[in-house]
Amino acid sequence: MATWPNCRQIPADRVGADCMTEQTMTIRAMCDEFDVTPRALRFYESKELLSPRRDGTRRLYTRGDRARLTLILRGKRFGFSLEEIRQLLDLYGGGKGRARQLAATCEMAARHLADMESRREALDAAIVDLRAQLDWGRGEIARSGAKASAA
Repeated sequence: MATWPNCRQIPADRVGADCMTEQTMTIRAMCDEFDVTPRALRFYESKELLSPRRDGTRRLYTRGDRARLTLILRGKRFGFSLEEIRQLLDLYGGGKGRARQLAATCEMAARHLADMESRREALDAAIVDLRAQLDWGRGEIARSGAKASAA
């Protein structure tokens, strides 16, 4: 089991025996570990992408929450919408759900990759055009300067 900084054990009398050995992280520890703000974590919670346990007013994030946040942040980096991320997270129910989730993720990722490559091609073409315009403009400036000094 990986050790996480700033983790603590949940007392069995607080959340039940099924969580007795599960390490948790506070919101501050999650922010430090994942380089996100508390506001971002609360936003993901409000969108029901994360559901930390509560100890009074404290949020306690489990290994499962950490795995979900990793997937959320990765999905964002790849350009997935929050709704797409939610759909992928909802597919996973353990066991057979994992295969279904992986298949759906691969399908969605392939579409996003094709879109990203298409945008990159358009951007590469725009860069070539802009360089050509810049070269033309610099040439015009050089010719103008030569004419002005000749006159």
